[in-house]
Amino acid sequence: MDIARKAYPDVPLFRYPYTDLGTGQIAAALANADGPGSKSAFDTDGLAGRTVRFSGEGAPDLAWAFSPDGRVTLNGGRSVRYGALSLEQVTLVTHLVPGTMQAYALIWNRQTNAATVFELWFGGGPAPRAREIDRAVWHGAIGSAPAAGAEQHHATLRSEGRALACTEDTGMRTIEYYCSVTYTHWVELDRLDEHRGYSAPADYIQLTEELYAVARVEAEFSGLLHLYVYDANTLQSVGFRLGFDGLDELEYYMFRGTGEWLGQNARFEKLGDFSADPLPIPDGKKGERRIYRPLATMDKMTPAEIDAEIAAGNVHVFDKPSPMAGNGTRPSAALAGRAFTIAYDDGPTVEYRMKGAETLDWRKDGGAWTEARYNAWEMMPGAFIFGHLLAGEKDHDCHIVVMDFDTGMATNFHGFVNTPYIANEAGAETLFGKLSGDGIPDPGRKRHERTRDLLGRAFTWEYSPGLNSMHLYSTPNTTSWIIPTPDGHFATEWSGSGDFIKIRDQLYFARWQEEACNGTLGTILINMRTMHDAGIGYHMGRKGGLSLSAVGAPARHAGKIEVSRFFGPNAWERKA
Repeated sequence: MDIARKAYPDVPLFRYPYTDLGTGQIAAALANADGPGSKSAFDTDGLAGRTVRFSGEGAPDLAWAFSPDGRVTLNGGRSVRYGALSLEQVTLVTHLVPGTMQAYALIWNRQTNAATVFELWFGGGPAPRAREIDRAVWHGAIGSAPAAGAEQHHATLRSEGRALACTEDTGMRTIEYYCSVTYTHWVELDRLDEHRGYSAPADYIQLTEELYAVARVEAEFSGLLHLYVYDANTLQSVGFRLGFDGLDELEYYMFRGTGEWLGQNARFEKLGDFSADPLPIPDGKKGERRIYRPLATMDKMTPAEIDAEIAAGNVHVFDKPSPMAGNGTRPSAALAGRAFTIAYDDGPTVEYRMKGAETLDWRKDGGAWTEARYNAWEMMPGAFIFGHLLAGEKDHDCHIVVMDFDTGMATNFHGFVNTPYIANEAGAETLFGKLSGDGIPDPGRKRHERTRDLLGRAFTWEYSPGLNSMHLYSTPNTTSWIIPTPDGHFATEWSGSGDFIKIRDQLYFARWQEEACNGTLGTILINMRTMHDAGIGYHMGRKGGLSLSAVGAPARHAGKIEVSRFFGPNAWERKA
């Protein structure tokens, strides 16, 4: 496992410095591969000496001749070693195509002859990078048609909402959340040392009532393919992995897996809607599908450009309606006239004079008083969230603070720009502290604490008409957000670093960072009793400048997956 972790250094989400491998490098690595590896013996007895032909609508003509020595030829070409593993009546076969950058996977129900073929290739698109595997999926049969009365394999939404854990015979352990009909969200507990969760486009295929195939292509990550067939009842699986890791080394192996059922989140399609392709591309290229590639379209600014925009007055603090709060609650004026101090552990001491409902004076560590605009929301009696910019700070910081006047505790999601990656991408740190002022109790050394109450939970958020999402809090430091289609299918998905703080029972302070995405820091104070939130977004971009804006939406609880036992007691800790 140490070797695997060396391939994936400790950097924030979607930032692994993958080499942009050329087609020559990829072709050489594939030419040196002698078929897939496997810890388990291959199931070749039912294939040796046979020739099988696949037919499917729109599919190429494909005929495999399997020899007794574990090799196969495709359409009379050169022979190559193949791998095959069976799960009940279904056999999964995979092989490379000699002299090319292609591979194939065949999923064959030997009882009915229903079959699915994945045609796989590196380079040539539609993926923008050669190392990212492209795939085309064909459903059909071995022979001219499936057996009489047998159902053809097909894309499905029946997997949507499920969550499974799988342990391969390689020892690798994975949590997988099927929170979308077109994406998956997974956490590899051994490959990725920080236990972060990642999102990738996926194919979900129903083979029988019990058997399903799942394939993810790690777009915007390593680009490799992870494909498996699993039994929803026994939770046994067979699969394979093909692609290049963080050290640019080829991984090509098959595995058997043993799974564990973790739970099921809600689905929100209309009752009776079983459609499984909510984002079709009319006249799309072969293998093309909708993939969220936000980094390609994100504004990327330098520190000098940020400074120039701010000097020109392109700063907006709660000065216009926010589409992220069309269904939000009104700001509160209850802080007007109050004065208090927040002393952060291992951080600054900030004094406040709340001059009105939207204007305050602040000073840090005894410095000069500075006026700032703010908004505040009271989410439970005595518990507020408010935020403001810290004008004059070199990284154009913001403080987004939750204060509980009943306990004297405060927590700050301190946002800033000029991170090491993209200057206008927001960074964040969490500061814990205490309030002091007239009538405020002294909490002593007690502070708000990080919590696992939200771990594994999913909430939908309805910000404005037509602007909706679902959050999945998949690990102690990951938030994933999933965007629905108008008809209620959850579809494209992304992930970022998160943090989760318990303020009171059923009152939680959460944040997410849209890393390698659009750079926003999102924060919300969630009241699970009213099923509403209030929060603040912090963003820097060319068009909108530096902004603080309201976030607020009613919520639906979409379920909770019990995953806490998979994460050690120090999973919150960030490495120095």
